[in-house]
Amino acid sequence: MKIREIARLLDAEVLCCKDHLDNEVYSACGSDMMSDVLAYVKDQAVLITGLTNPQVIRTAEMMDMVCIVFVRSKRPTEEMLRLAQEHGIVVMATPKRMYEACGTLYAAGLYRSED
Repeated sequence: MKIREIARLLDAEVLCCKDHLDNEVYSACGSDMMSDVLAYVKDQAVLITGLTNPQVIRTAEMMDMVCIVFVRSKRPTEEMLRLAQEHGIVVMATPKRMYEACGTLYAAGLYRSED
């Protein structure tokens, strides 16, 4: 699935790295606990979260994620957007709650990779 399609499905506003919207992604992870993302996530391309602090961008970068979707209309800081831009990570914000965002993407064919 292209990142552009994720933005459309989630009615998300793209806040950073619009030039990467045609990149393909194959899996996603929804979590507000970055320790869980670091411990359990493998080959996840999209991080769906409501946590808005710089650690989110750093975690995504460490895990080679290419897209972060902030749920519940949460907005990252300018510092976070600069950090994401440096690493080429697409950042979006959606009004949907995490449960709805994850369910929407799952129903559209974006799954978690097998452990």
